[in-house]
Amino acid sequence: MQIDGNQPKVSIALVLKGYPRLSETFIAQEILSLEKAGLSITIVSLRKPTDPYIHTVHEKIKAPVLYLPEYIFKEPIRVLRSWWQVRSNSRYKSARKIWLKHLIRDFSPNRARRWGQALVLAAELAPELGHIYAHFLHTPASVAYYASLLTGRTWSVSSHAKDIWLTPDWEKTEKLQSCAWAVTCTNDGFIHLNNLVPDKTRLNYHGLDTKRLPLKNYSNILRKTDSDDLLRLLSVGRAVKKKGFSVLLEALSKMPKNINWHWTHIGGGTELKTLQKLSAKLGLSKKITWKGAQPQKVVFEAYGQSDLFIMPSIIATDGDRDGLPNVLMEAASKGVCCIATDLPGITEFIKHDETGWIVPSNNCRELMSGIISLSKDPAKRVRLAEAANDFLATHFSHSKNVQDIIKLLKSELDENKNVLKDIL
Repeated sequence: MQIDGNQPKVSIALVLKGYPRLSETFIAQEILSLEKAGLSITIVSLRKPTDPYIHTVHEKIKAPVLYLPEYIFKEPIRVLRSWWQVRSNSRYKSARKIWLKHLIRDFSPNRARRWGQALVLAAELAPELGHIYAHFLHTPASVAYYASLLTGRTWSVSSHAKDIWLTPDWEKTEKLQSCAWAVTCTNDGFIHLNNLVPDKTRLNYHGLDTKRLPLKNYSNILRKTDSDDLLRLLSVGRAVKKKGFSVLLEALSKMPKNINWHWTHIGGGTELKTLQKLSAKLGLSKKITWKGAQPQKVVFEAYGQSDLFIMPSIIATDGDRDGLPNVLMEAASKGVCCIATDLPGITEFIKHDETGWIVPSNNCRELMSGIISLSKDPAKRVRLAEAANDFLATHFSHSKNVQDIIKLLKSELDENKNVLKDIL
């Protein structure tokens, strides 16, 4: 621990569901920016990595990683040792009482796991880690909240999509009342959370660090698309229900024969095999390339080789939905025209016939019509792509938007210095 005069150099414990993850480049981008701003960070991961690659941005991050027990039964000694250490803390009984109340409302293995992970975090948290900051309002926020109750440290949360819409209102309300502050990345999410607990949540778009991204290129869009040209379609995203890729497959199966197209999908996901079987059933296998999970370099090369980027998001039957997928901004940064659906978060960036093309969600015929219309109009694709790129630069700049989070975190650390000094 470094000391500046009589003041300890306090640090941040950043709680994530898993690290590193290919699908969460926006989080890695934020961590790197926090480090560049001089903030000291320890990453706390609830799961070990499972992706076959990492992005370049992960290689630049210097923060150490503390992996908590992913399953309590696999590390019982570690959990019991932590419990024995923490139970003597004066805060333990009140924290346990709150957790038991939650367990009664949500009697599940996940709830027990969160408590066990929080015990380990509370026991193993370095003394200089003065503030706990979680990404996602569901599991990571639960661990951060319980660890805050057990240690007396302040905590905050960044919320996104699934974690907002699938977490019960009672739980979101209690977490928002407990945390120092919260941020969310869409206006739709902000309105929802602000209605639950007014004046606790701030709107903060992830944005994109355009300075480190390859330059945009419109040359591919200017090609004439006719029966002899190949229309290159691209989607990037996990194969899960909310991404709506099954709707896209149905739309592609209805494309007229005089349009020569090929669709490339990049991403892993639990529904990948199901989608591949559906594509075979629809007779599309020869017109589709499934690349699986890929590092960012490969993804950006794919953007540069594409005519249209398609994000066919839907609201899944369980209520899960996208916020504002970063891949739309990535595509725009490379000068690719985007087709997306009318989910509230998405339309904050893709505005119909202004910065892209919007179709109703879960509507394969309208999606097909949009693809056909844009395939025949390269000039419109250029206009929409240029407008999206300009909108990205003016409203979704990561380097600008992340400053608000940096200020919030530095403020928490400054307030915690005197408290931490007494502890140490």
